[in-house]
Amino acid sequence: MLQLFFDTLLRASDLVLIALGLSTVYGLVKFPNIAHVQYAMLGAYATFAFFSMGVPLPVGIFMACMLTGMLALALHLLVFRRLLRVSPAITMIGSLAVAMLIVACAQGFAGSFPRMFNLPLTEPVIIGGVRLSHTQIYAMGTTAVLLVLFTLLLFFTRTGRAMRALSTNQALAAASGLNAEGITRLVNFASGAIAGLGGSVLALSIGAHINLGYDLLLPVFAAAILGGLGNPLGAVMGALLIALTETLVTNINFGPLLGRPVAFLPVGYIGAGSFLMLLLALLFKPYGLFDREVRRV
Repeated sequence: MLQLFFDTLLRASDLVLIALGLSTVYGLVKFPNIAHVQYAMLGAYATFAFFSMGVPLPVGIFMACMLTGMLALALHLLVFRRLLRVSPAITMIGSLAVAMLIVACAQGFAGSFPRMFNLPLTEPVIIGGVRLSHTQIYAMGTTAVLLVLFTLLLFFTRTGRAMRALSTNQALAAASGLNAEGITRLVNFASGAIAGLGGSVLALSIGAHINLGYDLLLPVFAAAILGGLGNPLGAVMGALLIALTETLVTNINFGPLLGRPVAFLPVGYIGAGSFLMLLLALLFKPYGLFDREVRRV
């Protein structure tokens, strides 16, 4: 059980930061940005590039986050804001085109071969018989710290209250004197930076590769939909549920059902867990697990 617990937390840490940013931006601009997962891929490549140039890893991750944040803000100002004047559906299609362009540009510069970080070897940390690398512990710790900071920002600061007000009723919030455009820009920058951080942390374990964003697309969107698009903390719970489902898919022994001592599903079936949860959510809870809040938004 302890192994299942840590496997779930590790998978959730891969998804939470990206789903959090996606859902936060949706709350303000009201369209699902398909290109958002590619910010994670760019963050991974940028971190690798800075690390290869001799920049200390924490500094390289910070610089990569700033770059992906600025890119997310630039795309909002130059592309998505204009498309939103037409319709959210057109904007979503435009975000798909942007995602494909980002992947094409990244492949042109970095190629398709995965870039692995040459990190020093360290002894694993053993907790109750579960072996965890220092990179995995840092990933979970970084995610936990950022979630605490985001929660404090959202509920205990004027900026957080303004974000929640804009998500609930933009017209009324703007009429009340809130700087809607400034907050929207801030959220787009922050969401891109957080996605870049998520991609950077993930790449420390699996490397930076061109399909990193595509691999995250389904589970991240499934997590955001489960939590209710526009509900950032709901997306966190959705990511935990998706992570638990994917972990169970490959950890349940189906041998007794098949008359065998051992029979596990291949790792390739992990995506089926996300598909299953997404389908069930769309059938029974189309507004997400926290549908009352999303309906109010």
